[in-house]
Amino acid sequence: MTGRLAFVESPVQLLNVLEWAHARGRGPAPAAAPAPFPPAGADRAPGPDAARASAPVPDSGTGPGTGSAPASGPGTAFAPASGPGTPPAASAPEPGQGRDAVPAASDDLAIVVLSPSDPMSRGQLRRMAQLARDEGFDVHWQEARAGRGALVRTLRELGGPLRAAERVIVGDPFSRYVQLLLTLFGPRHVTVVDDGTATMEFAAQLAGGERLVRWHRKGDLGPRELLLAPVTSLARRRLAPGPHRTVEIFTSLPVQAPPGTEVTENAYAWTRSRFGPPALTGGADLVGTSLVETGVVDAEHYLRVVGQLARTHGATRYFAHRRETPEKLHRIAVETGLQVVRPELPLELIARRGPVGATIVSFPSTVVHTLPLALAGTGVKVAVCEIAPEWLKATASPRAQGFLAGVVGTASGADRLTPRGGSAADRLEFG
Repeated sequence: MTGRLAFVESPVQLLNVLEWAHARGRGPAPAAAPAPFPPAGADRAPGPDAARASAPVPDSGTGPGTGSAPASGPGTAFAPASGPGTPPAASAPEPGQGRDAVPAASDDLAIVVLSPSDPMSRGQLRRMAQLARDEGFDVHWQEARAGRGALVRTLRELGGPLRAAERVIVGDPFSRYVQLLLTLFGPRHVTVVDDGTATMEFAAQLAGGERLVRWHRKGDLGPRELLLAPVTSLARRRLAPGPHRTVEIFTSLPVQAPPGTEVTENAYAWTRSRFGPPALTGGADLVGTSLVETGVVDAEHYLRVVGQLARTHGATRYFAHRRETPEKLHRIAVETGLQVVRPELPLELIARRGPVGATIVSFPSTVVHTLPLALAGTGVKVAVCEIAPEWLKATASPRAQGFLAGVVGTASGADRLTPRGGSAADRLEFG
């Protein structure tokens, strides 16, 4: 009997853990089986029926109506973005405040949410956690960043399950939290699921024996990186296959399997079976990116191109990335006339549930690989706008242009929009 323990820090990671379980034919535990994590007051969300009867659970920075329907029900597919003058949403207690210790993992898949501090990520994760619970999975919300003592408390509560787990599933091998956990407790089997295009960089760095560094960061080691270098180095070894460890990468992205590593395709079969097909609205939807927030793309270039894409393709909605700032989103709404939407769930689920535009235009990101899979057979066309070199900030990582070009070039299911003379293309280039 082998325990399986998943650590997630973002909504997309949790979605892909559900996809991994579906692909392996390893669904939730039977109803009669005991849950790996016992309920403990506020640490557990109410069941599906209670969730449907409860008050809305708003995200910070979203408008009225956010979270007014359960994640797995029909409900409100989209939440409007807030702007100046939007009344603040009513506060709601966060999960994860209980003091219960985490018991050892059993043969059933147990999912631990290492809760981030970002309000938008927390809101989406809460809905994804409830969706996973509605599917019958046991989800434990861990306040891993809740002030002083959170790290020690988290390590103490998760030590037992980690020692007992035969397989650990992680969504972000670059996460310092995950790296620290792996250095303390080395599992026999590791699965890495997608948390964006960083999976491509992880596979390349693992194959090359390089240290784990996110693609958009500069190569120089700062004081914090120097301090954590031993942790990162040991974590990289724990994430590499060896005589006593297997490593699987479960991905929808085109990655070259590092030696000794198993790569399993994520075809979004669970998403397609669970949602949709969507109703099509006609016109186009734009998908936002946090490339400005991560210091890669100049904000003025980005805003100009968003406006050009909206006019050219008749777009009416802009789906915001959860890390985009309210100030930038307000400018997009005012200067382009687009309706800015903050999705309640990962875009793959929102698009599959619908309604959605007949064309979805995105900047280089994971969705140009995942949406063609999730929307297969629906008639929705996905297009990706390339990033011109002149859009990059002078302080961007030297690796940024090549990495973003690779994301676009390998997106076989998406049409390509090529910048001409520093402006966005006005037509799709098929091929």
